[in-house]
Amino acid sequence: MTLARTWSVGIVGVRGAMVEVEVDLASGLPGVVLVGLPDAVVRQSVDRVKAAVVNTGYEFPNRRVTIGLSPASMPKQGSGFDLALAVAVLAAAGVVPAPVVRDLVLLGEVGLDGSLRTVRGVLPAVVAASAAGHRQVVVPAGNADEAALVAGVAVLAATSLADVVAHLRGRAPLPAHVRSPDAAAEPGPDLADVLGQATGRRAVEIAAAGGHHVFFTGPPGAGKTMLAERLPGLLPALDEVEALEVTAVASIAGTLPPGAPLVTRPPFEAPHHSATMTALVGGGSGQIRPGALSRAHRGVLFLDEAPEFPRSVLDTLRQPLERGEVTIHRANGQATFPCRSQLVLAANPCPCATAAGDTACTCSPLERRRYQSRVSGPLLDRIDLRVDLPAVTRAAWLEVDRPPQESTAVVARRVRAARAAAAVRLHGSGVTLNGHVPGQLLRERWPVPRRALALAERALERGALSVRGFDRVLRVAWTVADLHGATVPDADHVAEALGMRLQRVAA
Repeated sequence: MTLARTWSVGIVGVRGAMVEVEVDLASGLPGVVLVGLPDAVVRQSVDRVKAAVVNTGYEFPNRRVTIGLSPASMPKQGSGFDLALAVAVLAAAGVVPAPVVRDLVLLGEVGLDGSLRTVRGVLPAVVAASAAGHRQVVVPAGNADEAALVAGVAVLAATSLADVVAHLRGRAPLPAHVRSPDAAAEPGPDLADVLGQATGRRAVEIAAAGGHHVFFTGPPGAGKTMLAERLPGLLPALDEVEALEVTAVASIAGTLPPGAPLVTRPPFEAPHHSATMTALVGGGSGQIRPGALSRAHRGVLFLDEAPEFPRSVLDTLRQPLERGEVTIHRANGQATFPCRSQLVLAANPCPCATAAGDTACTCSPLERRRYQSRVSGPLLDRIDLRVDLPAVTRAAWLEVDRPPQESTAVVARRVRAARAAAAVRLHGSGVTLNGHVPGQLLRERWPVPRRALALAERALERGALSVRGFDRVLRVAWTVADLHGATVPDADHVAEALGMRLQRVAA
């Protein structure tokens, strides 16, 4: 047979797209023609496949070889098509039976010696194969545990092209891979390590319970970074659907931890302030990759020294934070990535970052205003909690007999109870967290008594609150009520929510 077909999978955003690989051998001047919008990496796969076939002990067809990747209108990117191309060429040449590979899905990069190397995006690729009705995939051994996360698909793990050929010829069948047990997640930093800062500790608890964004301001050493790093530990473990979403993003980004293909804990991303817009929200000149915002999906995105980020970079977060997804447009297509993450900003009160307080600060009021204005008003308006952290006192730092601080485990139990109460109340609304409830729906379906809103209404009247800010105060008030076990927010709950948005509160 001079014509053979098999299947591989391309990645578009965070989803897989089935790609049919066709190979035709014809008479004429020997050569290889590759069609179907391949990028440079896919075009170079022809040379890798040639060397791999020869070094595996077979002869590459000395004929006119036409390789088609269908659908032809979809751009093909990455080295994951190598194995499918090699097997299709061998099937067309009669080395392996063409009917055997007709419905087989093959993923993996082929080395010049015929070895198989891991590739990114295997989880969304296998999910796409399963949805298309395929029940067997061949992947590199390093990707086998990740591929086996998809139920109902037999995963065949191979270490070389020779192993795949021997399997297809019936000489040494590859057994279905059984996923190794997930390694236990290491415990993160404990909230008990944070000394003092009662307001900051309360803010991260409220943020974790309601899915709210936070902005910490304070001198160096106040505990801004410590509080941000401990927020993921307060969040509940990811459920099955969420874990697969987060794992798919990590797979495409190439950040899956070794030995633990399934991400079960909320991720934490903390890019440096020199990060570009592409690094933060995603993009790239070739295949579109997820940025830090998407890698923090279902977790926490922490931007330390927020005013040091370019203002244009920070402002790109505004729409994705509202929608929970980011769409990257390029000339040859677009890709959409989920980004339902919690944003935590941290900043010093002024450029000199004096730890000793205002008396030692050399910055003028104008310099302070300029520094603080680098975080734009529209972005700040989307931050639910704004907390000033004072410097840690000497007594809090050196006191030997100080009472122990609450640990992450204790606070996390209250967070889980509050989230459970919110999920029951929000059932049927399409959201499960107070921080995600649309403002109009919140006001109409779960109205707060007017007497409890007196302070917030006065702040709205005098312009201290925008309409969006008023809705965010309501969301935080509901979270505070859930933490206290109340069925509806009262004046104290609203006052605490309003204070964490407008006032500079000392711990």
